[in-house]
Amino acid sequence: MDHKALSIFQHLATSLHFGKTAQAHHMSPSTLSRAIQRLEQEVGCELLHRDNRTVVLTDAGKKFKQYAEQQLELWQGFKQSLEQKQQALTGKLHIYCSVTAAYSHLPPLLERFRLAHPQVEIMLTTGDAADALEQVQSESVDFAIAANPENLPRSVYFHHLATLPLAVIAPTMTCKVQQQIQQASHSAQGILWSQIPIILPDHGPARRRFDLWYKKKQQGKANIYATVSGHEALVSMVALGCGVGIVPQVVVENSPVKDRVQYLADVGEITPFDLGICCLNQSKSQPLIKAFFSAIT
Repeated sequence: MDHKALSIFQHLATSLHFGKTAQAHHMSPSTLSRAIQRLEQEVGCELLHRDNRTVVLTDAGKKFKQYAEQQLELWQGFKQSLEQKQQALTGKLHIYCSVTAAYSHLPPLLERFRLAHPQVEIMLTTGDAADALEQVQSESVDFAIAANPENLPRSVYFHHLATLPLAVIAPTMTCKVQQQIQQASHSAQGILWSQIPIILPDHGPARRRFDLWYKKKQQGKANIYATVSGHEALVSMVALGCGVGIVPQVVVENSPVKDRVQYLADVGEITPFDLGICCLNQSKSQPLIKAFFSAIT
C-alpha cells in the first residue's frame, strides 16, 4: 500500500478537516477526496463519514488509522536502518513555541544540541502556546514546546520538561480594577469575582484552567472583558488596567511589563501546567528528532 496515501489518511483522520489536510499536503480538496476514495476502494469499506461540514471516522476508519500509524512508523524505521550514518548531521529542524518559552526553556536545550550538531539549521516559529499541539499534528513543525493536554493524542509523543505554576494577576497602576481589588482585600466578603473584569485566553489549556477555577467560586457568570491570543498579550492587557487574568508565572517573570502587575494571594488552587516537548510518534526515529532528544536527556 502506498505510504503517501497512508500519510494523507493519517493526517485527515487526525485533523478531520479536508481543507487543512489538503493544504498540508499541497493538493486541492477534490484531489484529496479522490485519494481517500481510492484508499477506501482498496481497503474495501468506508473509512469516513463526511458531508459538507463534518468528517467522522467509521469503526473501520479508527482501526485503519492505527494500522496507518504503525506502518508509517515501521517505514520510517526501515528507511533509517538503510541510511548510512553520517559523520555530521545536517538539515533543518523546525521548532514551535511561545515567545516566553523561547526565552525561558528553549535556549539551554538548543545550546546542548547545537554543540553536538553545529551544522543543523534551526527554524524557529513563535506564537500562541495554545496552538503548539496543532502545529505538531499538522506536521507544520518537527516538534513544539507545549503544555500537556488533558487527553494526549495517541499519535503524539510528550517529553516532560518542567511543572509551571499558574497565578491570578492584577494591575498595579491606579485604575478601577486595582481599586476594586484593594477594597475587596479589606472586606469580609473577599473578592466578588463576578464584578471584576476578566482577561481570558481565547482557547487552550489556560482557558480550561480558568473555567474550572471560576466554577468553584460559584459566583454566577464571569465578567469577561476581553479574550486574547497568547499569554504574553494577556499580561499586557492586565498591566494596562483592563482586568485580571490567569497565566503561568514564568510568562510574568519574562514579561517586559512584569513590574506593572501583581500576584493575588489566596485565590484558590489552580492546576499547574506540565510543560514538555512534543512530536509525532512516527517522527521519533528520524535522525534529527532522535539526535535532539538524545542531546537534551
